[in-house]
Amino acid sequence: MTYESSLIALADPTRRAILERLRRGPLPVGEIAADLPVSRAAVSQHLRVLKEAELVSDSAEGTKRIYRAEPRGLEELQKYIEQFWGDVMRAYGARAAAERTKKRRRTK
Repeated sequence: MTYESSLIALADPTRRAILERLRRGPLPVGEIAADLPVSRAAVSQHLRVLKEAELVSDSAEGTKRIYRAEPRGLEELQKYIEQFWGDVMRAYGARAAAERTKKRRRTK
């Protein structure tokens, strides 16, 4: 998977809320859907999108499907953000150095 699929999946606030609930541990759909402003069927569809983005996985336990967060699914997104952040910090450092040089030239 790519970081883009994670970004797309997490663009929806309901999917972010679902992933937040799964951070605390595995849950069946009914418990995930409790107190969410969408139907259980809609939660199932959101879970499908999260699963396709490899952000959640599921397994059968008796007659229930149990969903869990998959930290590995965020690895590409994390790499992208770290790379992006590194670029931002390098640009900031270069700008700060240029400003210092400019100041020194003005004071001479």
